[in-house]
Amino acid sequence: MIKSKRKTITGELINFRGLIWAPVNEQGVVFLFGMIARELGMYVEVVRPGYPDCIAKRYIGKGRWEEVRIEFEYRSGHFKHDPSECDMIVCWEHDWSECPRSIEVIELKEEIKRLENFPLEPPDKPTTEEKYSLKMHLDRAGGETKRLFEELDKKIKRIDDAIYFKIAKYRLMYYSPKRTFAAVALRKGFLNIHLFTNGKRLKGVEPFSGDYGYKWGRIYVRSKTDLPNAILVLKRSHQMINQCIKDNIPTGWYAEIE
Repeated sequence: MIKSKRKTITGELINFRGLIWAPVNEQGVVFLFGMIARELGMYVEVVRPGYPDCIAKRYIGKGRWEEVRIEFEYRSGHFKHDPSECDMIVCWEHDWSECPRSIEVIELKEEIKRLENFPLEPPDKPTTEEKYSLKMHLDRAGGETKRLFEELDKKIKRIDDAIYFKIAKYRLMYYSPKRTFAAVALRKGFLNIHLFTNGKRLKGVEPFSGDYGYKWGRIYVRSKTDLPNAILVLKRSHQMINQCIKDNIPTGWYAEIE
């Protein structure tokens, strides 16, 4: 019997939802995208040989979905096709500085850093969606915080009726609808809001310090008098993240300020 001399090559250790190593090729990118597509607001219709690799539908709010033509690449710079036939590149690493503005780039290396990384568990345990509910967040916070949140939620959704939120373990994630631009945590007596700032100074918003959150900040809502300013900066956050998506500017938790 001849033993194979082929050895496995792995990427960096990421330990993300059972995917232990980072992708090192396009196939790994496809697999990882499939794991998180729903959290990106997309459903896959077909993955196929040829160009583009994938046809998906993306939720754009108001009960509507748009078709997205996706090409998978390990690095975005590997793209060698007609840009007019592609809407999005999904890659592990975005290294193509001259990428056409008509093509949106999803860099999975950055995207997974903002997603909840629940540990491996036996298949018969409840899923994340079964564990976490809006009622759980409201019950944990108490009456006054509940009233503050309900008022804030109504005002956020009035910014644009395409905005929607998803429930995670610790926060409620608001989508622009293409990316998360705000994450609200309900605490005893106040709301803690993380929001996209693109590195800009916004009234009442604290920048994050350290090795993360360069383009993000936080603001607190402790009473109804804090709501007007919170909505003003959230409107600005919503505008900025949509503009960054349009201009292919990174928006992730670890994205650096240009």
